[in-house]
Amino acid sequence: MSPPPPTPFKPALLVVDLQEDFCPPSGALPVPNARDVIAPVNQLLSYPFALKLATKDWHPPSHVSFAANHAGSPPPFVSTTTIEHPLSAAHRYTTTLWPVHCVQHTRGSEFAAGFDCAKVDGTVHKGVDPRVEMYSAFCDPFRWTEAGAVSASGLEQRLKALAITDVYVVGLAMDYCVKATAEDAVAFGFRTWVVRDGTRAVGGEEGARKAEEEMVAKGIRVVSLGDESLGWVEALEASP
Repeated sequence: MSPPPPTPFKPALLVVDLQEDFCPPSGALPVPNARDVIAPVNQLLSYPFALKLATKDWHPPSHVSFAANHAGSPPPFVSTTTIEHPLSAAHRYTTTLWPVHCVQHTRGSEFAAGFDCAKVDGTVHKGVDPRVEMYSAFCDPFRWTEAGAVSASGLEQRLKALAITDVYVVGLAMDYCVKATAEDAVAFGFRTWVVRDGTRAVGGEEGARKAEEEMVAKGIRVVSLGDESLGWVEALEASP
């Protein structure tokens, strides 16, 4: 007999960046086999999560992460840039430069075809400040420095206002935005789960393996469809 869920148990589902620009064959920044996650994600959307949210990369054309916005247009994927906190130059981090992708109001920023986004309760926009990268659906990396966040979505407050205890994360990509979102979720005090079937990595199988190891080391549970923890969510339908 499976163990009962923890008490209290009020789960939310976060579908991260399931957008056309991350899907082959036409996406500007395609994640290998990204469209394979659509069916598992739609299955999870049929479960009675207390809250279901989808995120979107929602970049202005001038975003700092676009290789095309840097002198000489360095090659994406293999080039980096250093980002300084606008109010504190002592705080900085290095980030990968990417092709132009998920620009606000473009076709590439739309949810992937076949994703049943009508079942989500709302959309969280991320990466909207052109000065900083924001892989996480919660905030940019400066949140964890003395300087504080430059851009935050309000997701932490939204989840806590509803007394959410557990956050399940799926979407794109496992080794970047899914991982960053899950790491912030656990840092903010939520029990955090990543469902393998509902995510794929930019770095393919090796990228997924490395991301999983790093997440597990931080206390994130990485599970598959059929895991008992998802059975707890399904069983909520029978709860009074």
